[in-house]
Amino acid sequence: MKTGALIIGLGAALPSRRLTNQELEKLVDTSDEWITQRTGIKERRIVGPGESNSKLAVKAARQALERAGISPEELDLIIVGTLTPDYLMPSVAVLVQKELGAHRAGAFDLSATCSGFIYGLAVADQFVRVDPERKILVIGSEVLSKKVNWQDRTTCVLFGDGAGAAVVTGSYNENRGLLSAHLHADGSLWHLLTLKGCGSLYPPCGDELPLEEYYIRMQGREVFKNAVRAMETVALEALSANDLSPEDIDLVVPHQANIRIIEYLRERLGLPREKVFVNLHKYGNTSAASIPIALAEAQEEGRLNPGDLVLMVAFGGGFTWASALMRW
Repeated sequence: MKTGALIIGLGAALPSRRLTNQELEKLVDTSDEWITQRTGIKERRIVGPGESNSKLAVKAARQALERAGISPEELDLIIVGTLTPDYLMPSVAVLVQKELGAHRAGAFDLSATCSGFIYGLAVADQFVRVDPERKILVIGSEVLSKKVNWQDRTTCVLFGDGAGAAVVTGSYNENRGLLSAHLHADGSLWHLLTLKGCGSLYPPCGDELPLEEYYIRMQGREVFKNAVRAMETVALEALSANDLSPEDIDLVVPHQANIRIIEYLRERLGLPREKVFVNLHKYGNTSAASIPIALAEAQEEGRLNPGDLVLMVAFGGGFTWASALMRW
């Protein structure tokens, strides 16, 4: 009996440079205490010379392929969730395909901001339900440090760079694999979290926009309110769809945006802290990369075991939000 997508290999890649809260104190009017209390972030990784989105994605992909025991030539498809591609054209996915030598694979980028990895996993799931032998590489990769205004203390303290990757195939074991994925969006709230500049409406050489619109801008209070509501709702949706309760969950892997959002979700689900994976303090918000990076670290720490019920939950600009429930 075939069921949904099964993750058979995970990988992560992070820039070597650490940018601490103490260093940010020298750049903008902020403090380690302020950042920690409001976000839970202590440091983040920032790309240096010679590093790029596609290079991080390739590094994470190679690790995931090695752990899966899969060669690049066996891949059928590469999906990259990102909002910070190297170029508008070509996509990050085709650059990854070239570097890996995955000559058989189709490749495309997917834009769903912080929900990008779960959206990509849901797409991969549809392919492997038709043909469980397919091998699909799902990546979340971001270089958000290139898209923040380092004089805007409300946003520059939040974001970091990194990539995470998962090799996905079909499962013939009804006790393992993706049970369900739930994708949502609300474009009426787009104005609360934006990156307007450099799109076709506002090209980089135009003078229609003030300089700050070429960086991430956020109405933090409104984003927070919508995020906590949406993440709780979509988490419960996944459980309800599978006739499960929060007590059945072995591990929640949420998007790592803000410790207060994660704590709110944990409390609403009534879970102990050890059942919620957090690495936000080390990497900040890496958007589409945050969940696959967290999955890779959770596996390295022995927190993902065969048969475990794993709930992934994300919320991001757009707005988009999503959940995926997987029997590991």
